[in-house]
Amino acid sequence: MTEPVPPAALLTHDATLDTDIVVIGAGPVGMAFALALADTPWRIALLDRQPSGAWAGDPRALALSHGTRQLLGRLGAWREQAGTPIHTIHVSQQGGFGRTLIDTADLALPALGHVMRYRDLAAALAAAIAQRQPALQWLHGCETLAIDAGDARVTVRRGAETLRIAARLVVHAEGAPAAATEAHVFDYRQHAVLAEVRPRPGHGHRAWERFTPDGPLALLPLGENYSVVFTVPAERSATLCALDDASFLAALRARFGRRLDFSACGPRSAWPLALRLRRTRVAPREAWIGNAAQTLHPVSGQGFNLGLRDAWELAERLAALPPGSDPGEAAPLAAWARARNADRLGSAAFTDGIVRLFSNDLAPLRAARGLGLLALDLAPPLRHFVARRMIWGARAWP
Repeated sequence: MTEPVPPAALLTHDATLDTDIVVIGAGPVGMAFALALADTPWRIALLDRQPSGAWAGDPRALALSHGTRQLLGRLGAWREQAGTPIHTIHVSQQGGFGRTLIDTADLALPALGHVMRYRDLAAALAAAIAQRQPALQWLHGCETLAIDAGDARVTVRRGAETLRIAARLVVHAEGAPAAATEAHVFDYRQHAVLAEVRPRPGHGHRAWERFTPDGPLALLPLGENYSVVFTVPAERSATLCALDDASFLAALRARFGRRLDFSACGPRSAWPLALRLRRTRVAPREAWIGNAAQTLHPVSGQGFNLGLRDAWELAERLAALPPGSDPGEAAPLAAWARARNADRLGSAAFTDGIVRLFSNDLAPLRAARGLGLLALDLAPPLRHFVARRMIWGARAWP
């Protein structure tokens, strides 16, 4: 499979391109947004910092809700064989009573979600984009040099050439808001240590969310393995990553308990965790989606799913504009940003609240958490509400 390449006319030392919407960032959210508009009259340019197929060796795993699986299906970018379904989610806390079990039977769904490797999702989106040529131009190896937001002009370096792109809307779909002037930032002082482990016995399509005093521990079924998100204080992540396999599995068993054992593990990597919410989602002829707009704690796997809903709803709003409209007009962009607030702020509050409530070992809170988990397990309507919120966000799509 080959990906779209720019016209030969662009391969000069100083070139120009006229388009309607330029998307900066060709990760899954940027690709999905561009793909959602590929069958509309809008001309789309997708700018990728990486060379073609750079994601092919990416080992990361993504937790995809059933709502995300529905959206990817509408985009023609779902590969059933590449995703491992989640049939049940077991939620508990270390050193305390109470647990909740969320099951597909609660919502009469084939799966609560799927776990898929980043590279497999990117490949599915890229294959769908390849079928949309020439409506969508995908330009690889682009380093953004300047953005003139007022005129929606983007200047990029692409190898030896300088490419000046004139558009009517610039959509940012990569990076993360960092500066205090750009975003509200809260540093959790935690790192997520990522690894894959082989469970014994098999996972049976069950995901686990285990809350420990150090932070949440998630086990997500991926093929025959579990993808592990092991949250620890920032100062401990390097030590955990440096452990040999046997010592790492011993540390995992100590946090997880006796319900499962683990027979092997792969390499480890660590990522710092913070909550970042961009103060403004739109500006004149600019919009921010996905991680460019917000990054969340990975607990409950909400971040990517929220970003994909950003992309889908912005594409829906732009696709609905009357013929001859300006995609960078302020009013539709502002309406989109307002409409996304409930989902965005609700997801941030949901994940942040869980982390703050569970990342401690105070006895009164431990007891209160246990009662809450028990109540959730014994009250199906409440459990169903939480499950639907995790699957479809604030919009709770059917």
